[in-house]
Amino acid sequence: MQNYERKNETIRSAFLELKRNHPERLRTRLNLSWSNWGFGMESLEDTAKRLNRAGIRFIELHGNHYGPDLGHRPQETMELLAAYGIRAAGVCGMFSADNDLSGNRAVHRQAALDYLRREIEFTAAVGGSYLLVVPAAVGRPGKYDDMEFDRSAETLRLVADRFAEAGVRAAIEPIRSAETSIVHTIAEAKAYIAAVGHPGIAHINGDVYHMQSEEAHIGEALLEAGDLLVNLHLADSNRGALGDGSMDLDTIIMALYVLGFNREGRYVTPEPLGPGGDPYPAMYGKPDTAKLERLVTQSANYFRQREEALLA
Repeated sequence: MQNYERKNETIRSAFLELKRNHPERLRTRLNLSWSNWGFGMESLEDTAKRLNRAGIRFIELHGNHYGPDLGHRPQETMELLAAYGIRAAGVCGMFSADNDLSGNRAVHRQAALDYLRREIEFTAAVGGSYLLVVPAAVGRPGKYDDMEFDRSAETLRLVADRFAEAGVRAAIEPIRSAETSIVHTIAEAKAYIAAVGHPGIAHINGDVYHMQSEEAHIGEALLEAGDLLVNLHLADSNRGALGDGSMDLDTIIMALYVLGFNREGRYVTPEPLGPGGDPYPAMYGKPDTAKLERLVTQSANYFRQREEALLA
């Protein structure tokens, strides 16, 4: 066997042992969610209708509170989602050069803090369990200087109490080095959490598209994240719909069950954004309804097919 096949087999063996000796731990299925910011300027109601048709009962909401007057309103959001049988899993925090925790300009770090305070309040108000945090700007792979990691951790620590008080889990997301300058792996995310050094900053958001570039093996990295992992973004190897590429989804699903990820407050969340160095422009794009319908329907169906094939 090739090296990655040996690692796959180790995870498969652990999964089959779990299936054989503790079938009760496999009765609850993984919570399938969807990250909606890649839908561009589509209305939240149109998104909710599409997710409802696909049988998806959770959503990771676009963290679009870029100013006091902008973004989803909590009460309206909750009422709209409830009308379609959907709950907020969490919120996808968006960090550009304008609100950069690691930035070398104080105004950008302050903007990141103000943004986080608004998103923490919103996440708690809509019942979300986590808020995704990226330690440095997405779309800026070149570093400013050698103090970015320390500056980012020091800045995030300033709002750590807010996370703890609101009961919102800060989920640090490692991003591939083609898109951001620091924190690219699960190990580096754990080191970053340790550097912040606060119980309010204690979780990880994984993303398999980034992990295929930065980790030696996705399944092993998920096991390394362990109980810190609160959400996992999914896309195929081409960052398209699940089933359109060569991503080893079976090993990912088995690793998640070995972790005991099939429980309340843990989510698998497709985010097929397409390839490229900076996906953020997608948040302002004109929705292609037919394309989005296919992305959601195929990803949801393929994920469930693979999950049932493994658990049958």
